[in-house]
Amino acid sequence: LCVPNDASLREALLTEAHSSPFSVHLDSTKMYHDLKQHFWWSGMKRDVATFVSRCLICQQVKIEHQRASGLLQPLDIPVWKWDKISTNFVTGLPRTQRRHDAIWVVVDRLTKSAHFLPIRK
Repeated sequence: LCVPNDASLREALLTEAHSSPFSVHLDSTKMYHDLKQHFWWSGMKRDVATFVSRCLICQQVKIEHQRASGLLQPLDIPVWKWDKISTNFVTGLPRTQRRHDAIWVVVDRLTKSAHFLPIRK
């Protein structure tokens, strides 16, 4: 459907597609993709991007508008064996005869020596 050059009509379509109780505040790419299946007007992609960029809810909630958490920091190198360790759990394994279904992994960060301990989840 070709939408006429009527700003209030286009604004109503954009509002319904983006901010109605049945919409989920889509980003501009997804919203444009959904709208272009049924509607078209000259400059539609630009209008959709502008509309979404002015949405206060999207500005406050969407993850891309949150401050970055910062750079990764390297771990310090331990001085003694077993002074600093890393641990992890491997779960979702089939049960053994002793009913173990997980592994506790303990790694010395200096020597990279690893111990694998069978455990029950």
